[in-house]
Amino acid sequence: MRTKITAWILVMFFVFVLTACGKTEGYADDDVHNGGQSGSESQAENVENKEPEEAASDTATSGQPGAEDTNILIAYFSRVGNTDFPADVDAVSSASLVRKDGELYGNTQYIASMIQQSTGGDLFLIETAEKYPVDYDETDEQGMIENRDRTRPELASHVENLDSYDIVFLGFPNWYYDMPMAVYTFLEEHDLSGKTVIPFATSGGGGFSDAISEIQNQQPGAVVLSDGFHASHSRIDDVTLQDVQDWIDGLPLSHK
Repeated sequence: MRTKITAWILVMFFVFVLTACGKTEGYADDDVHNGGQSGSESQAENVENKEPEEAASDTATSGQPGAEDTNILIAYFSRVGNTDFPADVDAVSSASLVRKDGELYGNTQYIASMIQQSTGGDLFLIETAEKYPVDYDETDEQGMIENRDRTRPELASHVENLDSYDIVFLGFPNWYYDMPMAVYTFLEEHDLSGKTVIPFATSGGGGFSDAISEIQNQQPGAVVLSDGFHASHSRIDDVTLQDVQDWIDGLPLSHK
């Protein structure tokens, strides 16, 4: 009798162990980066309910990216952050600026903030050590001179944890049918080999010009996607979070 009771206790013990193991097997903390269903649905809700300025406040727009785990970097060059604008600057009369709910954005910065909201990636401002003029015409002239002389402006900071990123969204305005020279500095001082680089740009009508091939020339070890996102300066107000999300959803990425 004692033997049967002992055997019964052993059987119940093994049933308990197997049941406990079964409850933990197959659980995953899915998110947008690895294509999990629950993460995608949650991201879609954020796109509908969250404004770009909320996304921009989630992660610093200059200096080093945030500490949260992500494999996506969103590096961009924009006038805001590279110019010390007065608080009352008129975004309507000054090209390449947009004001949303009282917040001032550079056009490229505005698109970058929506990409950040859609992907959860880290924002990094490509910031020059020397600021650009507040006056647009003066900035335009300086950009022309830099382009003519192929200047490499000194950067104020660099991405220190670059190895942790697999995907780099790279954004810039089209200056004189080219990238700003500060973006060339960024590409020459950061090795993106083995990473997927996804361009996005704003312009007055020149699109990407030869920027995508230039990025590939600067980063021969990277995979540079040709399906970049472009927005014209006159249509920035019309770009929605859903536009950006639809573009990202259509990219051939294995880490979405």
